[in-house]
Amino acid sequence: MEVLPDTPAGIRAARRVVAGFLAVASRPDPRAVVSCVDVVVPGGSRVRGEWVHVPETAEPGEAPRSVGVGAVFYVHGSGFAVASARTHRGITSRLAGLTGLPVFACDYRLAPSHRFPAAADDVGAAFEWLLGQGVDPGRVVLAGDSAGGHLVVGLAAELRRTGRPGPAGMVLFSPLIDLSLALARARERRSGPDPMVSAARATSLVSLYTRDADPDSPRLRFTPDTVAGLAPMLIHAGGIEVLADDAAHLASLVRAAGGEAQLRVWPGQVHVFQALTGVVPEATHALREAAAFIHDCLPEDRFRLEECS
Repeated sequence: MEVLPDTPAGIRAARRVVAGFLAVASRPDPRAVVSCVDVVVPGGSRVRGEWVHVPETAEPGEAPRSVGVGAVFYVHGSGFAVASARTHRGITSRLAGLTGLPVFACDYRLAPSHRFPAAADDVGAAFEWLLGQGVDPGRVVLAGDSAGGHLVVGLAAELRRTGRPGPAGMVLFSPLIDLSLALARARERRSGPDPMVSAARATSLVSLYTRDADPDSPRLRFTPDTVAGLAPMLIHAGGIEVLADDAAHLASLVRAAGGEAQLRVWPGQVHVFQALTGVVPEATHALREAAAFIHDCLPEDRFRLEECS
């Protein structure tokens, strides 16, 4: 299913197609409560997104009362241009239900109207806003898929580079790491086409975000130095997806820098199969594994929601 166009009209159509497809194939946790966020923070940045949490943590329309205990900060993917926090509720709501933690799903400005570093800046501003809600960064796990995985790694690297406290851990589903898509093209030549998207289409889409940017910017191109000192990572990839080599490359970079990266490649699975909770049984298995990793990153006493004021 080729859904990643590279023209403005095509992108608008793809946004509708992706939203419609995920509404059917990506079933949210039926217990989930969603509270939208749209605020302007000091300095003029706009933070948009949504809290996703289980009913006992808050009433509809309120931020979850358990936020002081910890949170998952989630960044959606789809080539910096297509999706939203709303389209990814199948993932975010189930992570909230499996972990007992609130999930803040961050929205960001999309290409082609907004090029690099707009998305990265928005994610950074949203994370700072989250900390302003009383969350200890050591009680946050960053998570993201596809292009959102790139934004998550970039956020963690920027926090380390600027000497600010980083998260307790990171969960990455099918992360896009090589924005030139050279790894994806090589994978496609070696293993055959991805049933969801071709490397050529993905290259065209990503270039709408990165056009005119320096490809060697440390916010775009990751090296062992970039990822040195980052929190432990769990990295998932599908066995038949075009970004499987990106996931392996990130794990190699982190390990070369002395860090911890658990890589799990799921045989026969497609790009971000974790979203397909209504179709693929492995999606639920993968999300459970991610939730267990999150629990390992955060000591058990931080999950006692009843102790929150």
